[in-house]
Amino acid sequence: MSTGSTSTAATWPATQGELSNYKNQLDEPCDHAIGKSRGGLTTKIHSLEDGNMRPLVILRGPGQAGDSPMFENLFEAVQVRQAGSRQTRTRPVRGMADKAYSSKANRAYWRDRGIQCVISEKEDQKANRKRKGSACGRPVSYDKEAYKRRNVVERSFNTLKQWRSLATRYDKLAVVYRAAAVLQAVVIWSAAVTLGDTH
Repeated sequence: MSTGSTSTAATWPATQGELSNYKNQLDEPCDHAIGKSRGGLTTKIHSLEDGNMRPLVILRGPGQAGDSPMFENLFEAVQVRQAGSRQTRTRPVRGMADKAYSSKANRAYWRDRGIQCVISEKEDQKANRKRKGSACGRPVSYDKEAYKRRNVVERSFNTLKQWRSLATRYDKLAVVYRAAAVLQAVVIWSAAVTLGDTH
């Protein structure tokens, strides 16, 4: 299971919102999930994929918001129905993410839930740990072979952006924009079912 985000430019001004506005995806935030970043007025899609590039969770937020603050929100929203059962899985065996999610809090969140963490350490975090010596703990360990597959998120975003309305936002309402992303996710899953790739 992998996590990541992408942003797209918008074309109208809006106020900035708090992260709490983005926890309930059925409510329209007051700023319509539009924020000011280096690319202008943008909206960011936060997504969680399985190992076959199929979206499991899609959230949205303002473009200037960081990726890491949405980390727990993504995993709290996971619900995967098990084949032949009414029960749902909410915890993957392994989680992969890029360095944007490399924080002690995120690692502890996965560790507390028994999820194997596959996240590389940022260079500044490595430097801080070396500077503090043994007081800062051991180096981060992770499965380097598994880490090579973290690009499933970027590849999944490339598929999402094939829809012009997702690559460049035209919808005023954030709930409508996210609905388009969810619809594209349904298309991806439908194609997987058609090809027999349902594992």
